[in-house]
Amino acid sequence: MGPDTITGMFADAGYFWGWTAIKRMPEPVAASLFRSIADRTYERNGRSVQQLRANLARVVPADELEDVVHEGLRRYLRYWLEAFRLPAMSPEDVLRKFVLYEGEDRLSVAIKSGRGVVCALPHMGNWDLAGAWVNQVHAPLTTVVERLKPEALFDRFVDYRRSLGMEVLPLTGGAPPFRTLIERLREGGLVCLVADRDLTASGLPVDFFGAEARMPGGPAALAVATGAILFPVSLWVEDDRTHTTIHPQVLPPTTGDKATRVATTTQAIASVFEREIAKHPADWHMLQPLWADDVRSREQAKEGVA
Repeated sequence: MGPDTITGMFADAGYFWGWTAIKRMPEPVAASLFRSIADRTYERNGRSVQQLRANLARVVPADELEDVVHEGLRRYLRYWLEAFRLPAMSPEDVLRKFVLYEGEDRLSVAIKSGRGVVCALPHMGNWDLAGAWVNQVHAPLTTVVERLKPEALFDRFVDYRRSLGMEVLPLTGGAPPFRTLIERLREGGLVCLVADRDLTASGLPVDFFGAEARMPGGPAALAVATGAILFPVSLWVEDDRTHTTIHPQVLPPTTGDKATRVATTTQAIASVFEREIAKHPADWHMLQPLWADDVRSREQAKEGVA
């Protein structure tokens, strides 16, 4: 999610209110409130909703599109509801709300191997809840976050994720995070990165639902540089709980130059994301341009306004 989406829905004051008041509300009351916000957001059909619709139009048939967009907004607001309530959740609450549907043995064995583990996730389900669960059950994790504006909002997000036990590195405005991530992996650590949207303008082209998109090459580059075990991860909501699959390890090619190995591995990750998003499209929270032609259209529109 980007700052346009965030600040369009909530001001910084709204986030402060969310992390103070929402976590104290009875859960059914808070859930009803956020469902109403989602429904009103859908009816207003602002830019973020239009972009979500355009993205999902590449994923689902036309006759299913509006139902998926509407449900997608409800699940996106559910993510925010749980985000605001997570800091006050007990360890038992986290376990109650989270299900590792498949692949826990893979993750456990990989963490114990000492080789370092990289988990690459799309913007699906509730990745913060997944992070809280991993910290609680398996190992502390390190992640990278987008630097949001205003700075106070960014600080709230960093504090929030640190309160869940994560080591949080800013993407920009500090020391480049890649070197620290390599250090963590060489120490046998766990790195989790949301990896379906390029935030740096240096993403790698991938084929995604039949068209070119750009995705960050960081997870693949880390695996190539360190030999860490690389898992794609998918998340979705079912029976009022977040379900997660740790998919089989993606093995970078052993031949070819580094750039080719990273590009091939990034495409392999994107292919897993594509398959899982197609299964659970309403759980994919992508409210920004992703495909190359959409990004170009957005940039050209901004230039035209300027």
